Amino acid sequence: MKNDNLERTHIAFFGRRNVGKSSLVNAFTGQDLSIVSDVKGTTTDPVRKTMELLPLGPVVIIDTPGIDDEGELGMQRVQRTQRILDETDIAVLVVENEKTAVDVELIKVFKERKIPYILAYNKSDINYRQFKSEIYSISGESKKGEPIGVEGLQVSAKTGEGIHELKETCANIISQRINRPLIFDLVNAGDVIILVVPIDSAAPKGRLILPQQMVLRDALDCGAIPITVKESELPRALDMVNVKPKLVITDSQVFAKVNEIVPKDILLTSFSIIMARFKGNLTQAVEAARCIDTLKDGDKVLISEGCTHHRQCGDIGSVKLPALINKYAGKKVDVELSSGREFPTDLQRYKMVIHCGGCMLGESEMQSRYKKAAAADVPMSNYGIAIAHMNGILDRTLEVFER
Repeated sequence: MKNDNLERTHIAFFGRRNVGKSSLVNAFTGQDLSIVSDVKGTTTDPVRKTMELLPLGPVVIIDTPGIDDEGELGMQRVQRTQRILDETDIAVLVVENEKTAVDVELIKVFKERKIPYILAYNKSDINYRQFKSEIYSISGESKKGEPIGVEGLQVSAKTGEGIHELKETCANIISQRINRPLIFDLVNAGDVIILVVPIDSAAPKGRLILPQQMVLRDALDCGAIPITVKESELPRALDMVNVKPKLVITDSQVFAKVNEIVPKDILLTSFSIIMARFKGNLTQAVEAARCIDTLKDGDKVLISEGCTHHRQCGDIGSVKLPALINKYAGKKVDVELSSGREFPTDLQRYKMVIHCGGCMLGESEMQSRYKKAAAADVPMSNYGIAIAHMNGILDRTLEVFER
């Protein structure tokens, strides 16, 4: 079973000004997503569209400003375009006649970052040229170590030529992407699992947060029997279940309480730890958590969240986690916060980074953040793993992945 529908593939369109990126995006999506004009630099900010695009499935389409924009404002737009690379799963580089030096440099960046890319020659209705499409690997990387790439695809936003082929090429690349398991490899059909979901002042009204939704849906797809309760009802739920639960998955902020309630012969982990494995960062995050033991007075710790929300009293990132760190370490650390897509570029001033589960960020963007931390030699963990470590139960929470 695959988790294709649990994450949206981010497809970003890059290119110089006035090569027809926005027109091609509109033709690709079948919607007037972007404003189209003959004036260079019409697209001034990245434009995102979340949609179901058959046969690709759930995607985010991103139209970017021209990579060759000029002037002070133009340079800011170029920087925003470059930041889009962090979240890009598939890059479509739109050119008109021939590749320029700017295009060649961008292709080098795609290859360095291992971003699958498609080089699309637009305006084929007026600039028809015969190209031999060069298709790199169908397994992720070629023998030369280059990422999946297609060069020479000919398209026309005006006539629709090549649009179907462009979609099919994206679909082929998506099919080659790694599909990491959520929980379908941890439980079997008929297994009872208990999901512990605190409902406090910080909980969203009328809904569950995304990791809880994802795990619940995956459990149902597996044929498992999920029972969802608040931590206050957990003891009664355990008493009522005639069959021993295979697994308990909890929100990490109530780890200490849940750990005391759940018998040691029942596997226990958290939603954010599940997300760390799903995003491919579990090992790095586990190693980093142990660095909390080395914190000293005045050390800077970055607590980062992938989403932007109004912080309330009792917020885990700004209140509960900093208090737990100071209590555990017995030190007064200097906590800084970041949220949304504004992840700091300079990480060297931090002793460590503790990130949320990243449910609102794609795999590529989470991987990019972990790579930036590694490049700066700064340990980066996540909420659930750090909290489990500080509660002395990290080994227990990882046991489910070792069976």
